Amino acid sequence: MTSSQQTPDPHGHSHGHSHSHGPAAPVSQHLRKVIAAVLIPFATAVVVGLVVLWPGGAPAHERTGVGFDRQTQQGEVVKIEKVDCKDVNAAQVPPTGDTTTPEGREAQRAQTGDCVKATVEVKTGKDKGRRFVEVVQPDAPRQFHVKQGVVVAYAPDAPRDLQYSVTDVDRTVPMAVLAGIFALAVILVGRLRGLMALVALVISFAVLTLFILPAILQGSNPLIVAIVGASAIMLIALYLCHGLTARTSVAVLGTLISLLLIGLLGSLFIGWASLTGNTDDNTGLIHGLFPEIDMSGLLLAGVIIGSLGVLDDVTVTQTSAVWELRQADPTMGPRALYRAGIRIGRDHIASVVNTLVLAYAGAALPLLLLFTIAESSVGTVATSELVAEEIVRTLVGSIGLVASVPVTTALAALVVSADRPGSPEGAGPGAVAGAPSGGPSGAPSGGQSGGPSKASSGGPFGGLRTRGGGGRRRKA
Repeated sequence: MTSSQQTPDPHGHSHGHSHSHGPAAPVSQHLRKVIAAVLIPFATAVVVGLVVLWPGGAPAHERTGVGFDRQTQQGEVVKIEKVDCKDVNAAQVPPTGDTTTPEGREAQRAQTGDCVKATVEVKTGKDKGRRFVEVVQPDAPRQFHVKQGVVVAYAPDAPRDLQYSVTDVDRTVPMAVLAGIFALAVILVGRLRGLMALVALVISFAVLTLFILPAILQGSNPLIVAIVGASAIMLIALYLCHGLTARTSVAVLGTLISLLLIGLLGSLFIGWASLTGNTDDNTGLIHGLFPEIDMSGLLLAGVIIGSLGVLDDVTVTQTSAVWELRQADPTMGPRALYRAGIRIGRDHIASVVNTLVLAYAGAALPLLLLFTIAESSVGTVATSELVAEEIVRTLVGSIGLVASVPVTTALAALVVSADRPGSPEGAGPGAVAGAPSGGPSGAPSGGQSGGPSKASSGGPFGGLRTRGGGGRRRKA
């Protein structure tokens, strides 16, 4: 929305002052063509990559019954009763009498405490209605209550009484409620843009689950798949959330350059540090089921995808900052815009890098706690493969984030300051500021009284019309 206020000058003329919070003025038609010449081939290459590498679903394999690779059904706890642990043979090892060891203490508690015998009913599948008993030891981290939903694993080759067992708690309701609160908060605060952000989030998740993961399982190179998938997510998310404008295109270019840097550095240091990517039970299971997958390439793909979300935030913020600086002072040249934008970027760097490091540390908190308990030197812990992977992931991603600030700021400063006053196709400083620049007759520039300027015409990367654009007549 734009409001105008007429202020008479000493000579009796009136000047319109526009106060707007709308989109920034578009760049010239020539620059839009240059940006389109760069981004259209890139977008075409991404589409071709999606078509060529599209997996058509995850490959079938024989279930191992290990970890997540097992058949599961929904169940519900229907009865709880307390029993003596000795009566149900809850101890996995006989008591040693030596309570100074963890094994001895666990066995002692297992035979002297009160256990819980939970009766669970299967709610889905061919054995719906079947019941089985689950014994829970007193020191178990997960305790049950009546009417609690659970996830049960099914082992068809086991004896009938041992075919079902509880593996987890059913968290569908609380997770769905939390997701609903998140979506509601985003829409209430962000309104239409928030809704578009949620749509972009759904599409990003679809690209991840329908393309990236199945393509890697099919044997495609994880690095190439990650680059194509991340590029598709970047294009869809940025243009859907921020519009098909030159400002968004600059953010896309800055993100792309930073992703390439992250890919090069990640490839170099993952190979140099001899990181295999096979460090825990889950990666070991993947390697056992699909030995043809390059696990180090999978690690690099994770670095690229994990950095993408924060990169989008940095590049969009820097580009918007430069655009707003240009609108606030149309006389600023590219050097002044870069210096002002980079000062904003330094604050952004400090907060974003700290955020990234803490995010990885929070995810690996149990691992860090385990190494704190262990009697090992800091150097030994830091250079172990399990921790070195997280360090390389964090530092490579942080370097890409830091580099994205000057790169994106420089691109935005060059693009937004490339227009010149009086350009028939560009939004000059007068148009950006909303001040009229007509001749003695009082008609707005461009030769059309009250008509839209050329700069506001639609284009592939043109954005919306200028703040002081057509539709506003000057009073005599």
